Amino acid sequence: MKNLNRIGLNIDKSKMLADKLNELLANYSIFYQNTRGFHWNIKGDKFFELHLKFEELYNDLQLKIDEVAERILTLGYSPEHAYSSYTKSSKISESKKVSDGLVAVEHILDGFQVILLLQREILDIASDANDEGTNALMSDYIQLQEKQVWMYSSFLKK
Repeated sequence: MKNLNRIGLNIDKSKMLADKLNELLANYSIFYQNTRGFHWNIKGDKFFELHLKFEELYNDLQLKIDEVAERILTLGYSPEHAYSSYTKSSKISESKKVSDGLVAVEHILDGFQVILLLQREILDIASDANDEGTNALMSDYIQLQEKQVWMYSSFLKK
């Protein structure tokens, strides 16, 4: 029992999960801010359509950021909250002054690829740790995001 945390998970495996979830939190935070920027700066003939889609996406990302941070806390660790730390550990780069809708959608698809790969990695670690809470969260995210990738790819006719 000494090697278990308060929710009955192995402490070492929980620490590994919390570290990976903090990495996910960093990527989500940069992805969120990029999407806000796309929403604010989009121009062109697809403005109305993309403006709404980007708002829908960043609202969803905001909820996921909170859920990931709360999962880290549930595991017994602290979520990182310094934006400077996010920029250092995120594999998603900050997008600057993107106003072309097609370019913005490409950036979104690149962001989803990073997020999905990381979530699958977390899913493997969570399964090994018998962490159904993290497992369920990642499974739900992956299912929704795969559909979003399909939709954004269809927009680009890919």
